[in-house]
Amino acid sequence: MDAENVIELRQVSTRFGAHVVHDGIDLTVRRGEIFALIGGSGSGKSTLLREMILLHEPNSGSIRVLGVELADISAADALALRLRWGVMFQHGGLFGALTVTENIGLPLREHTDQTDRQIDQIAAAKLAMAGLRPEVGAQYPAELSGGMLKRASLARALALEPELLFLDEPTAGLDPESAGEVDQLVRTLRDQFGLCIVMISHDLDLLWQTADRVAVLADGKVQGVGAMAELAAMDHPAIRKFFDGPRGRAAASSPDVTKWNPGEPTRSNPGFRRAASGLPIPPPPLEIPVLRRPAWKPK
Repeated sequence: MDAENVIELRQVSTRFGAHVVHDGIDLTVRRGEIFALIGGSGSGKSTLLREMILLHEPNSGSIRVLGVELADISAADALALRLRWGVMFQHGGLFGALTVTENIGLPLREHTDQTDRQIDQIAAAKLAMAGLRPEVGAQYPAELSGGMLKRASLARALALEPELLFLDEPTAGLDPESAGEVDQLVRTLRDQFGLCIVMISHDLDLLWQTADRVAVLADGKVQGVGAMAELAAMDHPAIRKFFDGPRGRAAASSPDVTKWNPGEPTRSNPGFRRAASGLPIPPPPLEIPVLRRPAWKPK
């Protein structure tokens, strides 16, 4: 596996009975990039994400994540690998009986030897990292707005200092202002903390403004991979439907859309896409504490 590649999928095929979901999928996700999966309903986006995070096993093919082959992985190796990534689920996935602080602290209590005080301090820092005020930590998930719930889920996904972050529909159901804040937060996490981010999204504004590369799934295969500007120039019908409708044209013509030259070197500079366009990288919503690679280790 190339050291620059965080995820490699080779000839991945998935079937549910006679229904073929994936038919020889090949994909590569590079270190330090924001990579998005898009496609129509039933195209296999969520199934592919579940396969990457060890929640479903494909029928054939190879999936390597952070240098580890997922096929026939042992339980111990699977746990060690899961501690290296974080997942923000579409509907939050928080425990309703726990406060936000308790939800964020749960993986720390399960997998580290931190004291309660240290865990609460880390949880507070992750709240700030996700753009939430300290007082939100005492609230329960049912008391949060949609945007706050997304951020709280993101804070929990960041609890164990992941190298890789998976986001499932991070702006789904949010109002435009909240969705715009998530756009900014996703960029900040990559640009300031060097995270590799893989996301599923139908939000064209989010894709234009944050994604370095996007893969379009249709008919069991990857129909195209590239920057949004590159995809917009492709003729495949499965790709055109994302750009030819009113929403697609509006997102592409937004003054906030970043333009860049896909032929330029990119991986050495995490902020390349906005810097190359002359646009400043936006500041984080709050002052974010630097907590990369803390002293504690998993049990």
